[in-house]
Amino acid sequence: MSENLSSFNDLGRLLRYARDHHGRIALATLCSVLNKLFDIMPEILIGMAIDVVVRQEESFLGALGIADPFHQILVLGGLTILVWGFESVFEFLLLVLWRNTAQRLQHDLRLDAYGHLQELDMAWFEDASTGNLVAILNDDVNQLERFLDGGANALIQVVVTVLSVGGVFFYLSPPIALMAFTRVPLILIGAFWFQRRAQPRYAKVRERVGALGARLANNIGGIATIKSFTREQHELERLQQDSQAYVDANREAIRISSAFIPVIRMAIMAGFVATLIYGGKAVLDGTLNAGAYSVLVFLTQRLLWPLTRMAETIDLFERAMASTRRILNLIATPVQVRPGEHALPLEQVEGAIEFRHVSFAYGDGPEVLSDINLTVPAGTTVALVGQTGSGKSTLVKLLLRFYEPSSGQLLLDGQDLSTLNLQDLRRAIGFVSQDVYLFQGTVRENIAYGRPDAAPAEIEAAAQAAEATEFIRDLPAAYGTVVGERGQKLSGGQRQRLSIARAVLKDPPIVILDEATSAVDNETEAAIQRSMQRVAEGRTTFVIAHRLSTIIDADLICVLDRGRVVQQGSHAQLLAQDGIYRGLWQVQTGLPDDSR
Repeated sequence: MSENLSSFNDLGRLLRYARDHHGRIALATLCSVLNKLFDIMPEILIGMAIDVVVRQEESFLGALGIADPFHQILVLGGLTILVWGFESVFEFLLLVLWRNTAQRLQHDLRLDAYGHLQELDMAWFEDASTGNLVAILNDDVNQLERFLDGGANALIQVVVTVLSVGGVFFYLSPPIALMAFTRVPLILIGAFWFQRRAQPRYAKVRERVGALGARLANNIGGIATIKSFTREQHELERLQQDSQAYVDANREAIRISSAFIPVIRMAIMAGFVATLIYGGKAVLDGTLNAGAYSVLVFLTQRLLWPLTRMAETIDLFERAMASTRRILNLIATPVQVRPGEHALPLEQVEGAIEFRHVSFAYGDGPEVLSDINLTVPAGTTVALVGQTGSGKSTLVKLLLRFYEPSSGQLLLDGQDLSTLNLQDLRRAIGFVSQDVYLFQGTVRENIAYGRPDAAPAEIEAAAQAAEATEFIRDLPAAYGTVVGERGQKLSGGQRQRLSIARAVLKDPPIVILDEATSAVDNETEAAIQRSMQRVAEGRTTFVIAHRLSTIIDADLICVLDRGRVVQQGSHAQLLAQDGIYRGLWQVQTGLPDDSR
């Protein structure tokens, strides 16, 4: 029972979400109801025609005042034209309305889910599977669309059929109605048994889809590594396992749905035979006229045969509800980093930064940063150094509010970051990551990503400041060259310089350079270092670097060790101290402690 309720709860959640579509859903439902009512009318008209032929003036239409049998036939012909016409009109309308509603709802769901996804903090993404998220935003949304295209109409019309045909049956012959309808509860019990058995299986199918999508996304993204280690066969085997798991999960659901129809077919056969024999005997005994008998025989099939599709419809319903659950759960994921309400006009940002007793841990893990106290005056260049894992990148990501500190305060120009408008805050910061991400598009589009309305001259000036002009001019289409997915057509140094150009064009008062020279040669490093100096001029700049030669001119160097600031000062001051910095300098340069 709990599984049944789970799916209907998900349906309720979906209807609450779709409140802006309630008008279209109601209109589509009305068209489904009217279409089904007109759809069962031909069987009634056939019975009336038989009644006219057999009883003539004493027929049902004769009792209404149409005495001539031929006139009665003409009336039935006219009614048939009207019935088929209205049935066709409402068929057209219900298809258009349901399909358009499905398209609009899936569009809204995909945009809302993706929009909410963008608001989640980076810690959430570290635990999420990219392939699974893509499956939710694409495959799950499409699964819901498939149900709304046909399954919703099918469910409504089954209910209308049972109620309307049941009314005709009880009007014409209550005993036959009882015999026919005793099978309906059995069919419905079977349908709900199937639904209860199918629900967890379709949830498992959706999980397998996500795992399969994650495997494909990871393997395509890591294709160079797979090739370099000659692991193609290994990865093919792992994909085969995930794909087979998906096939197996579907097979379990298919086995149940396939068994449903033959069982229901036998129940329908019993109801039809009962109507045929009992009704025929009633006609022979003179207690039921031939026209009414014809209506009952035809409507028995009209009543019971659509119920065989209940398995297919519930199959669609369960798949859709499993997908709905995943989509709405994603939309309901709480946002940990809440934007503040105070606006932060860009032109008013000076760039003074202060960390007050800031600590941070990823989830329930150990502290990555412990009691950080750091004051950075506006316009200062601060270098963060330390061993890998010391917390350097985490420190600057707190400044971007990618994460929330576990305790303590971060201030910008004296204002707590948590009170500031999040979009305004991030517009004030230019971030150049060591893991440069370029989007599929041209060089020009990637440089102008933060300012898509920038003039060509501004884009070229930013490229010049990043010392990217020379290699851009050598590209096949210069600024119009498509860089490929993630910029794979460019070298690491070229991607890095485009990333710096992107930050230059954004022209923020605060700049973060996270390992900007970590993957380049000496010549490229020198070029990037010169462009970094230009970027830092007049701005508050945080530079994270393993190569100490790139930060010797920084105004302030902070040395982190195991999440704590253990040294602060200029390059000369830190060399004069017996500490971590002097040891790192000596290891990297091989020079005596007092050398620059």
